[in-house]
Amino acid sequence: MLNSFFNTQIERFEAFFSGVAFEPHRHDTYAVGRTLAGVHCFNYRGEKRTSLPGNTIVIHPDELHDGEAGTNDGFHYRIMYIEPFALQAVLGGRTLPYIKGGVSTDPRLYAATEFLMNDLQTAHEQLEGEDIVFELANVLSAVAGHKRGRVAYDYNAAEKAREYIHDSLDSHITLDDLALVSGREKWSLSRDFRALYGTSPYRYLTMRRLAFVKRYLTQGYSLSYASVSAGFNDQSHMTNHFKKAFGLTPTHWLSRFKQNCRGSGS
Repeated sequence: MLNSFFNTQIERFEAFFSGVAFEPHRHDTYAVGRTLAGVHCFNYRGEKRTSLPGNTIVIHPDELHDGEAGTNDGFHYRIMYIEPFALQAVLGGRTLPYIKGGVSTDPRLYAATEFLMNDLQTAHEQLEGEDIVFELANVLSAVAGHKRGRVAYDYNAAEKAREYIHDSLDSHITLDDLALVSGREKWSLSRDFRALYGTSPYRYLTMRRLAFVKRYLTQGYSLSYASVSAGFNDQSHMTNHFKKAFGLTPTHWLSRFKQNCRGSGS
């Protein structure tokens, strides 16, 4: 099993798809992947993108995208979903890097992701994982063309708001609540949060709840139990958000998850 660092900050996944892999969806994490075989196509920012073997895919948080095979042979890929807050611990308040086009052939990105892409089942020590994230954050920033400069956002306030969300998943949270705990005017806080973590406070809250739904489902709990326990009004409410976030229904996602576990021997 992977250690807690990679369970909480980086989720890694490997799959083979033919035809349509995912319907249009968006999640509040970076999706950083590598095409291993075949042709991987997806629509992103109004254009159809194509990734070939060896390419690095970098989907920015909260960007709508889908996924499908570019040929009848299907495609095989590995991907990791990275929490923006993990990168912000390195970036220190700089805006999140955007990789133009969503597909890169830059050797720096290939090298920075090689260790994580090579073996999905190897557990890593905490310090090792932090070294990997440090390198990846800086490489993403360099490839995106960012230059170090004055921090324009209140990182400390945004981080206080983010931590409050984690402590209050089962509560009704307002932007006024987040402004109070962070000490930041609410609209400035909303702007800063989006720039630093790639999504709005509400979307961040919703995705944290969906992460708990995934955990409950993999532990064998029912959809209704998982929905309410994670803070959603009911199963229908959760399912609508789940499909928008992951491009699959909860049942379909769970089936894919189990197939991936069997295929990896875990």
